[in-house]
Amino acid sequence: MKKILFLFSLCMMFAFYANSQTIYVTDTESWADVTVYVTNTESWADLVVYVEDTESWANGNKGLWYFTDTESWADKTIYFTDTESWADITIYFTDTESWAGWKDNSKMHLFE
Repeated sequence: MKKILFLFSLCMMFAFYANSQTIYVTDTESWADVTVYVTNTESWADLVVYVEDTESWANGNKGLWYFTDTESWADKTIYFTDTESWADITIYFTDTESWAGWKDNSKMHLFE
């Protein structure tokens, strides 16, 4: 029974980190998994993003991001563009964690 509980705990920990949203920002568009445009208007965003200070809090595909300086640690590599029409997704940064989340679920696959 203890072995089963241990294995279950191990699987849950892996699942927790497998869905994290650790982000690396590249200066080269062709190296990015996703091209991102930042809007100043929340209603125009596909995703509202809250930036976490701790990597373990940025879990799930729900707009909680942690930025890393190490590309190999990132789940996704993004490129910020100044041109909205070139972006795969439009995001809005919020200062309130509970406001983070998807507004256009059809683009969720970009961060899975």
